[in-house]
Amino acid sequence: MTEDKLQNLIFINLLLSIEGIGPHKLLNLYAKFKSFEAILNADLISLSKTEGISEILAKKIINSSAELPSVKEKTLSELDRLDELNAKVITFWDEEYPKLLKTIFSPPPVLYVLGELTGQDEYAIAIVGTRRATNYGKWAAEFLARSLAEQNITVVSGMARGIDSIAHKAVLKAGGRTVAVTGSGLDVIYPPENKKLFAEISENGAVITEYPLGTKPDAQNFPKRNRIISGLSLGTVVVETRLNGGAIQTANFALDQNREVFAVPGNLNVPQSEGTNTLIKKGEAKLVMDASDILDELEIKLKPVIGKNIPKPSVELNLFEEKIMGVLSNEPKQIDNISAQSGINTAECLVHLLSLEFKGLVKQLPGKNFMII
Repeated sequence: MTEDKLQNLIFINLLLSIEGIGPHKLLNLYAKFKSFEAILNADLISLSKTEGISEILAKKIINSSAELPSVKEKTLSELDRLDELNAKVITFWDEEYPKLLKTIFSPPPVLYVLGELTGQDEYAIAIVGTRRATNYGKWAAEFLARSLAEQNITVVSGMARGIDSIAHKAVLKAGGRTVAVTGSGLDVIYPPENKKLFAEISENGAVITEYPLGTKPDAQNFPKRNRIISGLSLGTVVVETRLNGGAIQTANFALDQNREVFAVPGNLNVPQSEGTNTLIKKGEAKLVMDASDILDELEIKLKPVIGKNIPKPSVELNLFEEKIMGVLSNEPKQIDNISAQSGINTAECLVHLLSLEFKGLVKQLPGKNFMII
């Protein structure tokens, strides 16, 4: 770390140590004064004219210089410990800071990173969901994560139990890149059973957090963590969640950040589907049946990295569905022709075609014409 970057980090830590100053106010101060030294040398009137800075807060900034030696000592000590972990710190003003994250409201001024962030990570999709996933949710998370990884898409999640961990593992198994955003310090692995996963992610992507070393995974940390998950991603996929789940918070952050939101539909009588079905019902999320739904929506933004062939889910077909699929093609075919060629009467054909539509294999066109997607 250069001397200038070190000095800036010390000043950032000093300002953030002041009660009442968070990421947004820190950015407002820098936008007005153009340097941290100028902020710390500013007078009461100038500081008080900054958006969000009251006279009381301005006095705290002026008086904070007395704490500079102790903050410097603490910063240097933390850098030594980060070096032992083979981790590093990135500030909002560093070139390697994620570009997508810079554009959100209240981006974290400091990121602690274990692993490497690369250019590919600018084309990331988040996959989030409940800690108590159903078998269907587990399958959907694994299928979508693997499919995205096979298209060179970085998958971002929170390394929590359930959907998050399943998504990370599926990406790693497919040989892809994944980024985990944690709600604790890099030296506090949570949940503890993810110690191996933590190591694998840092070797094949990155583990990042805005929390300094030693920070415990307290409940209030995770809502703030969720804004980073969505902020790093072009879109967020919610697999399963209850109406009050953390994944709903992440989806709401994504909407506020003008990012795309996708949701996997679920059974009506399963609590884990309440959140996803509601997102779709309210028009806040696009329904997802496979990775192509995500990549088609974000095709222009993802064009530099995606391939052409998006895998379809592996689904079981009954005998009638197999017969119908055998007569369908990429060209539209009218229901009477499908019935005649498959040997199934028209009414039954329509029932099975509807089932194939739900499975994401068939598309209906006007005039009762059908084609393979």
